[in-house]
Amino acid sequence: MAYDLIPADVRSRLKDLRLTARRAIGTQGIGLHHSRSRGAGLEFAQYRAYEPGDELRQIDWKLYARSDRFFVREAERESPLTVWIMLDATASMAQGDGTRGTRFDAARALVACIAELALRQGDRFGLLVLHGGGVRLVAPGNGARQRDQLLLALHGLHASGMFPAVDTLAPVFERIGAGDLVLALSDWFDDAMLALAERLASARREVLAIQLLTTEERDFPFNGGHRFRDPESGEELLGDAAALRGDYLQRFADAQRALDARLDASGIRHARYVMDQPLDLPLRRLFGARDAAEYA
Repeated sequence: MAYDLIPADVRSRLKDLRLTARRAIGTQGIGLHHSRSRGAGLEFAQYRAYEPGDELRQIDWKLYARSDRFFVREAERESPLTVWIMLDATASMAQGDGTRGTRFDAARALVACIAELALRQGDRFGLLVLHGGGVRLVAPGNGARQRDQLLLALHGLHASGMFPAVDTLAPVFERIGAGDLVLALSDWFDDAMLALAERLASARREVLAIQLLTTEERDFPFNGGHRFRDPESGEELLGDAAALRGDYLQRFADAQRALDARLDASGIRHARYVMDQPLDLPLRRLFGARDAAEYA
């Protein structure tokens, strides 16, 4: 059960990814906290001789050129993160994409990937699910048992309903601490979801956003007469697809630029995922993998 959501090829590529936070030093209690452990962190500590199994990217090639020996750069690692995965489970996330399943299927698989990365790093991770009934919470923890508990919660989830009312969102603000990392997964079509992310960012929480889109939303490949229905409001539009295509694509591009601008203005790093792309692509874009362009 614990591995069903992550395809084998994606699981293999996760091995060279690390969840990292940009913790700013300030007066609000958000700072860098270092442990005494050594690893591939941010602050350089020392060199040591290369050992089988070390990642090649940790080798100092300039030092090799001078000494003709392999040395690995070690660093002091930041103390473990607490990673919150905030998942939009409203009705629009149930949008299907042909044989690829639904947007929510992809979101659940991404949640599993994030949990796997946090597990490998020894970080704490928890889940906040936003749905019509309010907020469902899996409290943060670490280890394989925590991972399995989170995946069990995902197994019983379905996307439905409207975005939760503001007065039901208290657990989001009560539980996310100043040094925590928040990864928010949504289609970002609901302004209330964006407002929530902006509010967290304004409270000096580090928020990262992943937008999930279907290929049909990106390409509008329809022809002939179609009935388009909003899954949350129930509003419908009946029209000729060919006649609607140009206007739709322009409006969609404008909406995407507006979303990017608001996220940028709040200091929220963000990545877009379309369902014909590799599942790990948005994680590579967010966490600076050099090979992200290969999968675009």
